[in-house]
Parts: sequence; C-alpha cells; structure tokens
Amino acid sequence: MAELILPEGAIFPDFMLPDAQGGLVSLNGRLRHGPVVLGFFRGTWCPFCKLMLEALAEAMPRIADMGASLLALTPETGPLPAALQTRHGSRLDVLCDVDFGVGLQAGVVYRIPPLYRAGLIAAGLDMELRHGNAAWCLPVPAIFIITPDGRIARRFVDMDFTKWPEPEAILDALAGLR
Repeated sequence: MAELILPEGAIFPDFMLPDAQGGLVSLNGRLRHGPVVLGFFRGTWCPFCKLMLEALAEAMPRIADMGASLLALTPETGPLPAALQTRHGSRLDVLCDVDFGVGLQAGVVYRIPPLYRAGLIAAGLDMELRHGNAAWCLPVPAIFIITPDGRIARRFVDMDFTKWPEPEAILDALAGLR
C-alpha cells in the first residue's frame, strides 16, 4: 500500500471539503496564503490521533509564524468533527473527508481487516454511523507539507497508527521551505 501514497514532489490534488461548521474549504484557497500542513486522522475515537492533534494545536502558533495553515481531515461526519473543532478552537481547521475522497486520491485509505473490524464493533465503534457510509475504511495516519504551488515538500506516513512525527519535525520541514 505504501507505494500508492503520493510521493514527495508530487502535486497534491486540489479539493473542496466541508469544515466543522458546514462551510467549504479548498486546498488551493489555503495555498494562496502559504504552505499547508495537511493531516489525515482516523477519528475522535483514536487516542493516538487525539494526542497528535493536541501536539499540533500546541505547535500552531509556530506553524502560523512560518506562514502556514493546518488542515486536519477526518472521515467522520455529523457532530463529531464539530466536537473536535470545539476542542481545539481556531488553532486548526477540521475538515470532513466525505466518503474518503481526498484520502483515496492521496493513497492513504485502506479497508479495515475483518479481525480489526470485529474489535471495533465489540468496542462499540460503529464506523458506518461515524463515517456516513458502509465502506469500513480508515486513513493511514499521514501528514503532508504542501508548498504554495501545490507540491508535496515532505510527507510523514507510517502504516503503524501509533507512530506520528514529532511537531519539531513538521516545523523543521516548514523551515526548510524558506
């Protein structure tokens, strides 16, 4: 699967997704103002995603000082993205990756294996309800640093959902764009 993920140097496809308040956000619109840190997160139920989002929210003043913005994409729909947005306030923008459209283009979506699916169901996590579809897919946790011309300058992707980059590595990647 790793070979399907957009590589560094590739153009990240433009998109327009709903934000947690129901407005629309486009990648190209954000890139007009500077680089974008784009993250794919599994959902509000994932403790590792929540920790990474908290770390990024804390680093957001430094990210903004470098002229960049932060977009957090989740396959969750309904009130869940709004709850995540409320938790982090205006420090980052939470977008709904409806039906995994952007994640599929980026190559980071995978079908949940049957054993893992059974565990999620046993834990009371109904992905059909959370995602608004019956696909039973998730994104690989991934962070892309995208330059104003739409190119992927750096990507942080690990198939192990417990492994995320340190905020310092993201900040270093942004500093390297200057």
